[in-house]
Amino acid sequence: MNRLPEDIESRLTAAAPSGLAFEKSTDANGVTVAWAELAKSDELVPVATALRDIGVRLSMTTATQPTAPEEEEEEEPEDGAEAAEKPEKAPKLTFGGTLDDGSAYKLAYHFDLGGDTLTVFAYVPRGGEIDSLTPLFRTADWGEREMMELYDLHVRNHPDPRRLFIDPAIEPAVFERLIPYSTLVNASSTKGLWDKIAAARKEAV
Repeated sequence: MNRLPEDIESRLTAAAPSGLAFEKSTDANGVTVAWAELAKSDELVPVATALRDIGVRLSMTTATQPTAPEEEEEEEPEDGAEAAEKPEKAPKLTFGGTLDDGSAYKLAYHFDLGGDTLTVFAYVPRGGEIDSLTPLFRTADWGEREMMELYDLHVRNHPDPRRLFIDPAIEPAVFERLIPYSTLVNASSTKGLWDKIAAARKEAV
């Protein structure tokens, strides 16, 4: 059975010359799980091509919009002390330099080879673009179409970019305007809804 090769990091690094952050762990049964964050989303296709050439399959694609980092509270000056001017804080960035302000998308491509898994992450700013993997992996088709349907991003060179579920007459990224999709499908938001229903039932008794 083929598994992820020992030199997988160097193969991916060769395909992504702008850089990648790589982690890998192997459990007691010899199953390897690996993660690779791309510095540039434009290098997704070369990385995916290198993976296809070793026989991996693309099992799933997911997209999320990570929340903005919390602002640090500034300390109040002591009585009588003048507030010192503080230099402006540099904006927080993802690996590779995408602005990490709650508007960028984190795209995850989950690959499998003989039970070993590798997830490749790419960051795309709101309104940005990423190349389609559908020409390399047919399983990318629906996942990429869903990304375009739900979020404000475009998948370049997709062979069939039609909507999956939402009527074409509705403006794109409808969930993003009304409620972030990643929040909508989060289990904690469902729990909050049921807590409100349970509280309303108690009041009605």
